[in-house]
Amino acid sequence: MGTDSEADRREASDEPSGDERSESSKKRAGAAGSEQGEDPENASGETASEKRHASREDEQRFPHVPASDDDDDAVVVPDADSGASRSRENTDHAREGAIAADGGERADAGSEGESCSPNTCTCGEKTPPDAESETPPVATDGAGVANVDEMGELGDLEFTEPAEDVSQDVYDDAPDTRVGVPEGVDLDTPEYSIRSRMNDIETPNEKTWFMELDEAVIDEGRCIQCGTCVAACPSDSIGVGDDGLPELVKMCTGCSMCWDFCPRGGMRYERQWKITGGEDNVKGAGDPITEFSAKVEDDWTDGAQDGGVVTGVLSTLLEEGEIDGALVATESEEEEWKAESYLATTTEELIENAGTVYNQTLALGNLDLEQWEHKLPDKDWDDLSLAIVGTPCEIEGIRALQDFEWDYQAQNEGIRAVDYTIALMCTKNFNYHSLMGEQLEEQRGISPSEIGKMDVLDGKMMVYDHDGEMIVEEDIENFHDAALKGCDECADFTGFCSDITVGSVGSSDDYSSVIIRTEQGMNAWELTEPKLDYHDLEDKSAVGKLQGWDKKKAFESLERPFDPDAPRFIDYTDHAENYGTALNPHDQGH
Repeated sequence: MGTDSEADRREASDEPSGDERSESSKKRAGAAGSEQGEDPENASGETASEKRHASREDEQRFPHVPASDDDDDAVVVPDADSGASRSRENTDHAREGAIAADGGERADAGSEGESCSPNTCTCGEKTPPDAESETPPVATDGAGVANVDEMGELGDLEFTEPAEDVSQDVYDDAPDTRVGVPEGVDLDTPEYSIRSRMNDIETPNEKTWFMELDEAVIDEGRCIQCGTCVAACPSDSIGVGDDGLPELVKMCTGCSMCWDFCPRGGMRYERQWKITGGEDNVKGAGDPITEFSAKVEDDWTDGAQDGGVVTGVLSTLLEEGEIDGALVATESEEEEWKAESYLATTTEELIENAGTVYNQTLALGNLDLEQWEHKLPDKDWDDLSLAIVGTPCEIEGIRALQDFEWDYQAQNEGIRAVDYTIALMCTKNFNYHSLMGEQLEEQRGISPSEIGKMDVLDGKMMVYDHDGEMIVEEDIENFHDAALKGCDECADFTGFCSDITVGSVGSSDDYSSVIIRTEQGMNAWELTEPKLDYHDLEDKSAVGKLQGWDKKKAFESLERPFDPDAPRFIDYTDHAENYGTALNPHDQGH
């Protein structure tokens, strides 16, 4: 390192003896003389360094400065009799190696040999004549010091008072100044005025947030638990709460999609009927291709609902390789007769879950294929095909979502994979805890564990035990308090948007009424036909009458105009005007 000998390097921990210091002084005096020349005033051989240190014997020792472990080893001891201020001026901020005041190369503080102490010098170097006029170096860690004097004492500090009600300006230069730009490099820096232009952009009036959906639908008790809002959210910000209702689980982006696709919020579901099924899909039971009364001829149908047609169709589609799985409802393992979504991928799983459970599962919120990855075949998700069984409102939701090429994040591949839709005839659905807990167990003394089958037929709620004996037969109106309030506004009893509609109305016991609505539905029927006992729909008028009754009840409950020719999506401002909900819920502490 440089030209210094090993003996010239400083040792921070060991103080050399007097003889050693004398010998070292002579050596370093010679070295200093060769670099700086002889001083005629020092003919006696006493160096300037020896005189300076001799005069300091009674002075206070300079605070100990330990050796630095940094690679740059930039620890420099200042001249103790200098009173220069320790500002950052003239200090090396680049940590490229501190240079001693005499211009020579710094000694290696970590090597063995001779060293200087604050009161005793052994180096023998002479101080340059102009050293007193120059700003001496200061003790630093290599990065410079501030607010301390040469003795390491903390001086008076000045603090900038924080500004009130405005941003604190802590720099003297312009806020758009680029720092750290290498010399000679010309960077294109945008003007700071661009921020002002951005701040002038107004939020679009049509921007709608989850809080609007919460205010107008969920808090109002109008949510039908279809899960469309969960599926529609492009940021996966909506989840399912402990109460079975949608809730915000992370920041809402205000994209409006949860509102737009909600069948009780922004989606005009009667417009979706026409988009899906044509001009005649708003009258009677719609405009079907054909209708049947059918049942599956197999022993397993004893546990199925009516004729077991839904299970028969799905199992056939699986066997034929038309689908890789079907999203159906299953009974919760924790709570009897509570429905949960389940992806069946075998005929055995379908048969095990045959039957109807009268509460919603938020089915569309369970189309995240990662949730079912362990059950799906090993192929690209884009190549998967699924069927879904749901209530008419759920089928309205999936059809609307599939009409747009937006990315629905976690649910996206599942939404795109649905190729077959089966709607269950439905006048209303129920809140699980209200129906099973309050209405049946508390008011009628019937435990969920006693129930073997439930059915809603001819305007009556029918409950059977495990032996097939009827234990409840009452008008469905007696269970009105347990029904989902939003079901009152639904006019879609027969599932206008589905490929196939299945129910019990219009057929005798042990048969299902089947309405084929699309070519896709016709394909599924033709594949399943060899397994079925079927004939023409027995009572078309019964289906039409119940559809008419359901529509009439909806018209009485709807507080907006029923208009199949109006735009598919309803602005929140229009909804608020009709329903009297808050225009800006966040301004009212929502």
